Amino acid sequence: MCERKIREEIRQKMAEIEEKEQVRILHAVESGSRAWGFASPDSDYDVRFIYVRRKVDYLKIQEPRDVIEWQLDEVLDINGWDLKKALLQFRRGNATLFEWSNSPVVYKTTETWSRIYEAAKEYFSIKAAAYHYYGTANSTYCQFLQGETVKYKKYFYALRPLLAGQYIERFQCPPPVRFDELMKMDMPMELRRAIEELLELKKKTDEKELNAPIPVIQAFIQAEIARQKEYVNGLADDRKNDTTGLDAIFLDVLE
Repeated sequence: MCERKIREEIRQKMAEIEEKEQVRILHAVESGSRAWGFASPDSDYDVRFIYVRRKVDYLKIQEPRDVIEWQLDEVLDINGWDLKKALLQFRRGNATLFEWSNSPVVYKTTETWSRIYEAAKEYFSIKAAAYHYYGTANSTYCQFLQGETVKYKKYFYALRPLLAGQYIERFQCPPPVRFDELMKMDMPMELRRAIEELLELKKKTDEKELNAPIPVIQAFIQAEIARQKEYVNGLADDRKNDTTGLDAIFLDVLE
């Protein structure tokens, strides 16, 4: 199925969710490799959305679940978070939620969401985000990048968070979602060439294909994980505890 038809199907799914779940979708985006800019031919669509229920639903003794898991197959992975859950995660400095907010691939958004995100920006945490990206890279390296062969897809699941961590360290703000934006930062020319060649190769190969490790990329990942571990451990907790702003926007949306 072509890209245009997939996007139309996703928009139809959003309308279907609103009708059947009795919710209003405030923001719906692509969150995976298609948003990051290095999808493979067989990559699925990782659709994430934030929704709000009717005011009466939040006043019930037993509230509904705070997630909607709508679809998971070879093409579409669709699930969403309740607004209240999203606001709690913003307060904790959840880096993934900031990525959803800044995704370049938007299937639906609203003026209400713009106001929500404007209030949520104050809750970005340098330590929480840096730790998230370091942890993602370290987990990927330990699980998938120490064998005699590797899946090239996994290189990007370590490279992207490491570059995002560098961006946070330098600019003290949420990093760009797209990989090509992160690639604008300074790095050794040999490493840049290797990543650019790998990026072109990945776009043409199956995600499950195994290949020989790439020494220059392997060395960078290993060294940068060790460096960022020290950096993250040295950061003070900068999360904002006052929820007044988030409480106010939540009540405003419900009204």
